[in-house]
Amino acid sequence: MEFSKFKELMCFYGNGMNIVFDDKQLNMFYNYMNLLLEWNEKINLTSIIQPEDVVLKHFIDSLSINKFLDNNKSIADVGTGAGFPGIPLKIYRPDLKIFLVDSLNKRINFLNEVISVLNLDNIYTVHSRIEDFGKNKLYRESFDYSTARAVSNLTVLSEYLLPVVKVGGKCICMKGNNVKDEVFDSKVAISILGGKIDFIDNFVLPNSDIDRNVVIINKITYTPNKYPRKAGVPSKEPLK
Repeated sequence: MEFSKFKELMCFYGNGMNIVFDDKQLNMFYNYMNLLLEWNEKINLTSIIQPEDVVLKHFIDSLSINKFLDNNKSIADVGTGAGFPGIPLKIYRPDLKIFLVDSLNKRINFLNEVISVLNLDNIYTVHSRIEDFGKNKLYRESFDYSTARAVSNLTVLSEYLLPVVKVGGKCICMKGNNVKDEVFDSKVAISILGGKIDFIDNFVLPNSDIDRNVVIINKITYTPNKYPRKAGVPSKEPLK
C-alpha cells in the first residue's frame, strides 16, 4: 500500500474515534505495518495480512482504549503478540511507559526490531510466561494499568492481569462481541484476585460492523500471594 492511501485510511478511521494523527505518527505506523507484514512471512505474527485490515483491526482497534489512559502512566501489555495494543498506544501516546510481555522469543525479537526502527523510548520487552511475569517481584503490583487483547476468557484473564496492577490501578480487558456470560462467570475470580468490575464499554469500530467490548476492572485490594498460579494452571483450572 502506498503511503498516501495508508494516511487516508488512518485519518478516516481515526476521525471516527476522535483521534488525530500527525505526520510523524503516520510514518511510524506505516513503517510498523510494513515490518509486520515483512516479518509475518518468516514467523507467524498475525492472520490479518491485508493492509486495510491491519489499519482497522490492529491499529485503530488498539487505540480504542486510549481514552481510558491518564497521562504519564505505566502499562503492562500482557500476551502482546505482535505488539497490540502496546506499540500503537506508544506511537500515539509517547508519554506512556509500556512493557510488552510475551512468551515466544521470536515475537520478542520482532518487537525489539520495531522499537529500534521506530526509535521508541520508554518501552520495554519482557520474555516471560504470563504467570511468571505476575510472580516476578520486579513487576508484581507495580503498574497503573494492565491490558490484553484477544487473550483468554475473562476469568482466566483476570488471573493474568490483576496481580501486576497496583491497588488503585485498572485492568483494561479488550474483548470481542459478546462478553455477558464471561462477565457473569468471572465475578468470583475477580473478587478473589482483588478486583471489581467498574464498567463495560461496548462500541463498533468506525465505519464497520465489528463489535467490541472493553471491560474495565478496578484493583481495590492486594492480590493474594498464591496468584497467579503456576504456568498453565489458570487456563486448565479457572477460579470459581
